[in-house]
Amino acid sequence: MTESAPRQWSGEMLTEPEMVEAFSTQLRRVLSSHADYVARIRRDAEAMWDANPPEGYSSFESWWRARWVKGPLADIQEHLEAAAKLTFRLEARYRKGRHEIPAARQAKREQAALRAPEQAPALGSGEFGRREPRPAGRPREQARPAGDFLDLVRERRERSA
Repeated sequence: MTESAPRQWSGEMLTEPEMVEAFSTQLRRVLSSHADYVARIRRDAEAMWDANPPEGYSSFESWWRARWVKGPLADIQEHLEAAAKLTFRLEARYRKGRHEIPAARQAKREQAALRAPEQAPALGSGEFGRREPRPAGRPREQARPAGDFLDLVRERRERSA
């Protein structure tokens, strides 16, 4: 009997919050295990170096070479631990950005659609944005019914003449 290869994660699988949670949990577990592995190597390397410094090195040179070995291992361990912590942010951002915010927007749209929509006057009805500038010193007149465009033009010419 042959065993099939374990299923690999791909981006198209991350469509549901549960899938993202499972992926981030698995990634966190892998990163943590690698950080633990590096920590064990680092611990052993530091103990071995401290217990058995190479012969022929001065104390300063021994310290310097140990630093060159210990430092990168410590940095790698810190980066792996930080990456494991970032999986929580990955999960939260995905859930919020792909599911919570769009759901809130959809609910807001549905609420707005349920309320009685205020009808704006139709364009071309003559009721949209009707304003006439009032010359200074002239009292406001009673609203008069709108006439034809050409009547308004003639009236303006008569006033200016």
